[in-house]
Amino acid sequence: MNEKTAASKQARRSDGGLQPDVQGSPDEIARFAISTAIWAPSVHNTQPWRFGAQSFGERSGEISLSADPDRRLAVADPQGREMLISCGGALFTARLALRYRGYVPETDLMPDPDRPMLIARMRWDERVPPADYECALYHQVLSRRTHRGGFEAGELPAQLLSALAQDVARHGAVLRIVTDDGQRAAVSAVVDAAESLLRLDVARSLELARWAPAPGSSRSDGVPTGAYPALPEGTVPSFLGRDFAQGRGWGDVPAAPPPAPLQAGVVCLLTTARDEPADWVGAGQALQRLLLDAASCGVAAAIHTQPLELPQLRELIRTHLAGGGYPQMIIRLGVTGQTRVSVRRPVQDVLI
Repeated sequence: MNEKTAASKQARRSDGGLQPDVQGSPDEIARFAISTAIWAPSVHNTQPWRFGAQSFGERSGEISLSADPDRRLAVADPQGREMLISCGGALFTARLALRYRGYVPETDLMPDPDRPMLIARMRWDERVPPADYECALYHQVLSRRTHRGGFEAGELPAQLLSALAQDVARHGAVLRIVTDDGQRAAVSAVVDAAESLLRLDVARSLELARWAPAPGSSRSDGVPTGAYPALPEGTVPSFLGRDFAQGRGWGDVPAAPPPAPLQAGVVCLLTTARDEPADWVGAGQALQRLLLDAASCGVAAAIHTQPLELPQLRELIRTHLAGGGYPQMIIRLGVTGQTRVSVRRPVQDVLI
């Protein structure tokens, strides 16, 4: 679709974004996409990505996305699986930002075998107006937060869960919704056992402390104290969360105790048929699509990776709970009135 170059003055939204039907220079479009992509979720909010931007003439450009191995969790994630899942989330978010602006991103995934940290290159030439659902997803990017705790009682609509499963399938992954009570109890037990074991590992505790800044910190990465509860929120069944404070009393203190026992919510396994780097990136794209779609319906998500960081427990989940698929994330979905905070590094810190 050929259109005239837009005027240099851009129409801006009240939230700081640009109107979806407004064109701009390749540099401005790239910066817009990157400033959106940095709000993707990442393990411990490590934000393990770097971006490059290049323009080709007045209307065409390219964004490159690379993993930043200096931000990989060396102890918990020696293979970089969680790092690449995080980068997959950033990739989906950058593509979504381009679609919001009316561009069709052409993505070359893992384009250079000699550069394993280069995740993708994105170019845009063709223009097609964004669909309503793409705009709805975009408007959740800045407000979506990872939930760390329990959910209010109540069922989620079957139609929503089916739609989320379809979202995930578009990126080559599978969302296995655990409905059997025995299997839910088994997932609960594995998560709790893994968290308990990890708390005994000194090296992992030190690594976790690196990404859990103290109250009042001005850091723009890691998990701030307002992002997790000061006291563990017990759920039915139990799903222990990460102990970011490690006994130091940090965290968000609720104004009042919950009126009823909190629920674990809908328990899901995000799996892939294979377990290669490209599958991890695809799982990250699937995860972010699911999280944004759920958020647009008022549904929050809690994410657990503890048992997936222990090879024996991950294999147990694969063979006994995931139907042979490789588990990439354990997700709980539900409704909560709680709000959490998050932080991100500025664009200039991630743009090469």
